[in-house]
Amino acid sequence: MRTPENSADLVAAEDVLLFANAAITATGQREFRSGALDQQLSLDFLHAYIRVNYRRLYAASLALDINDHNAARIVLGLLETAGEASAEERHTEGRLIAARLARLPPQRVYRLFGEVRRAGINNRRTRAIMRDWLAARPDLGHDAVKYRSGVKTAARHVHLRCPQGAEPLAEVGAFLFRPGKLPRYEHPLLDAWRRAHYEQGAVAELPFTVAEGFAARHGMKREVFLKRAAPRMTRLERLRTHAVTQRPDVDLAAMPLTRLALYVLALPFEQRATRRAELTGALRTAARRAAGKHAGSWGRVHAVLDDSFSSSGSGQKRRRPLAVALACHHLLEVLAAPGAYRGLWTSGRGDALLVRPWGPTPLGMRVLDALEPGPGGAAPDRLVIVSDGWDNAPAGLAGEVLRVWRARLDPGRRTAVVHVNPVYDADGFDVRRLAAGVPTAGIRDAEDLPALVEIARFAEGRTGSAELHAYLDRRVALFLGERDTENETENETEKGTMS
Repeated sequence: MRTPENSADLVAAEDVLLFANAAITATGQREFRSGALDQQLSLDFLHAYIRVNYRRLYAASLALDINDHNAARIVLGLLETAGEASAEERHTEGRLIAARLARLPPQRVYRLFGEVRRAGINNRRTRAIMRDWLAARPDLGHDAVKYRSGVKTAARHVHLRCPQGAEPLAEVGAFLFRPGKLPRYEHPLLDAWRRAHYEQGAVAELPFTVAEGFAARHGMKREVFLKRAAPRMTRLERLRTHAVTQRPDVDLAAMPLTRLALYVLALPFEQRATRRAELTGALRTAARRAAGKHAGSWGRVHAVLDDSFSSSGSGQKRRRPLAVALACHHLLEVLAAPGAYRGLWTSGRGDALLVRPWGPTPLGMRVLDALEPGPGGAAPDRLVIVSDGWDNAPAGLAGEVLRVWRARLDPGRRTAVVHVNPVYDADGFDVRRLAAGVPTAGIRDAEDLPALVEIARFAEGRTGSAELHAYLDRRVALFLGERDTENETENETEKGTMS
């Protein structure tokens, strides 16, 4: 019989897993079956509930692979309620916040600093965290040009000292608060911004997002501007403008796997077919890079991949669920033993490169097919289901198939089953599950699949809350750089990748 203490621990573990799934998948944007307001209200409740009841675990979730939207919300929540934490908790939270801010995109951090200012959070610890982050920026002059309002807001909030003279910080201060005071700037980007107001040739020296505004002001042709600006573009900016520039130096294989899948799905079918070798090769290369040390270690893998109409996503997250499924397809092919992978799309389509959102979601039928023994009569070692969980042709068949399979045909759990879901269900405060006995984890980027499979095993109920807390402690220690001597080299490589 379960004791009350064990019951409380179990509830805590379930709550933390529920929040982790939400923090990985939900962004407060409209999904296929729920509006943006529903998503935002659901997230508001979850953040408040977990922060109040499990503050230590709420802060520890910064060390997980949650998305940037929820990471920023957690940081804001911790700073706003600092008075509710003990001195020891504030110390740990400060380290976690600093480590997470260092991994967030700068535009997201500047937006967060704006929310901090609007919320009136102005205690000494908050100002110190903001000052330390600004001091660690590699080029504050570049930030002042590209994120001018964000830098200005942050500098005002922390009372950043900008001395007079020719020092770099003094130039940034003059640029932000005394524009037009200096006849020229020593910093090349600051001076390029000054000259771009009247000199068309200086436009190409600026960051792409800033240069676009000046190009429009000067009436530059889009094609000419893109070719001139290409050397200063980021990889993602080059990918977004590739259809116009057609530059041969765009290395698709260097793109993150899920981002590359989104790019592929945005192309017309004719282009996908014409560029089949290039696109497939790039997806496989990105998948091998994402798999890393896990490549070939999963044995026989069968996958059920959802390309039903609901995988089209929404206007704000266009084709995102389908892109995750396509990226997982290529990643699972690498994770499986050579020649031991089988991917089944719900539509029955066999050409992964030409998938499109179409039709109902017959997950049950595809799960039956996936559980069929492969070559040699052996059942798969792993069955991975990538779907939003809306099994509707017929409804509920997938859950029943998996229940009978586990109870009657595979009670020894020779086949590990996991369901990863890229869509947050606002009404259920979680990602939608296929069956109670099937471990389910939220997923946003396919690159996180190996780590999410590890988290999903806690949702299966076969491990206790002590194991979950130990796992979170390990992730926090790794996140903060507290490495064991024997693992120092390996963890150093992982930290470099995360940075």
